[in-house]
Amino acid sequence: MSSVEVHSQQPESASSLIPTLPGSHYTDAAVFEIEQSRIFQRNWFAAARSSDMATPGSFRNVDVGGESVLIVRGRDGALRAFLNVCRHRGARLCLEESGSVRRSLQCPYHAWTYGLDGSLIAAPNLNSMHDVNRDEYGLIGVALQEWLGTVWVCLADEPPSFADTVQAAVAARLGDSDVIDGWGIDDLVVGRRITYDVKANWKLIVENFMECYHCATIHPELTEVLPEFADGYAAQYFVGHGAEFGEEITGFTVDGQSGFETLSGVDEDHDRRYYAITINPQVFINLVPDHVIFHRMYPVAVDRTIVECDWLYTQEVIDSGADLSRSVELFHRVNQQDFDACERCQPAMSSRAYASGGVLVPSEHHIGEFRDWVAAAISG
Repeated sequence: MSSVEVHSQQPESASSLIPTLPGSHYTDAAVFEIEQSRIFQRNWFAAARSSDMATPGSFRNVDVGGESVLIVRGRDGALRAFLNVCRHRGARLCLEESGSVRRSLQCPYHAWTYGLDGSLIAAPNLNSMHDVNRDEYGLIGVALQEWLGTVWVCLADEPPSFADTVQAAVAARLGDSDVIDGWGIDDLVVGRRITYDVKANWKLIVENFMECYHCATIHPELTEVLPEFADGYAAQYFVGHGAEFGEEITGFTVDGQSGFETLSGVDEDHDRRYYAITINPQVFINLVPDHVIFHRMYPVAVDRTIVECDWLYTQEVIDSGADLSRSVELFHRVNQQDFDACERCQPAMSSRAYASGGVLVPSEHHIGEFRDWVAAAISG
């Protein structure tokens, strides 16, 4: 399949409505495979929290665009990423999702052994093969960047500019990429992590996150804390705008009561506000005064997506033993409500009623930019 037909014939409709992608783009395995190679293998992908690999020898194994990528912290403290494939006969080096090794990575099949920097350091009978250049048989490296306490990888031979893609998405949302520095995300720690197995296409999840047309219908707790969301306009609809807390609300918690102290770098202009950021293709960041909620999506099939969500707090909050439950519960409910909605939509994507797709109302029109981004990526 060399190209994908993106735009389907839509019925004539009011000019205030714009079309979505056709239903097949959410159900066709062939489309998903093209997305794997042309979107997830070509763009920067948020693979893990840097602190997941805290000590030398610790690793995490992540699926990126259908490739197994091994992220490991070296003896020098640096993080590196490699394709999780032995150069001898192609066996997976690490089958575990995460773990730790002492000084090297050894293939369990024939014991080819690699340093934490990916170099081939040993193999049975290798010393007798004098014509073999070990430098040519190290692990295949993958481009890696660290930002916002997150490990971003890219499988492309020539990765796109990190500044012009990932950081530009943050700048486009907040008005300036430096604004996010106020939350000090690099220094925050994971207070809670919840992993969701969502039976829906990854694009349905992105589209849901970007809009609030549904908020009054399915998010009673969220609209209680952020009353303006009941009007259907997501904060992402406006550059630099943060949804303001309700007058009686004192914290971003499930009952609207106080959470924790405002992060030291969050100024008065950004206090008592909520900011949502989408970074294509698979990251959502939620900024509130006292913590950050960071979603990473891992598409595993055309109709299944793993979403890993981290609630990030200061080290002081974690060390204090404070109860995080009211803070975590608010967005945990939002996630459950959103993912239930996406799973409700997924079966209908294959209906002939949705063959030509659906429509976006004016408050959802910014989703049209995501639609166009996907269409351009898979057509190129």
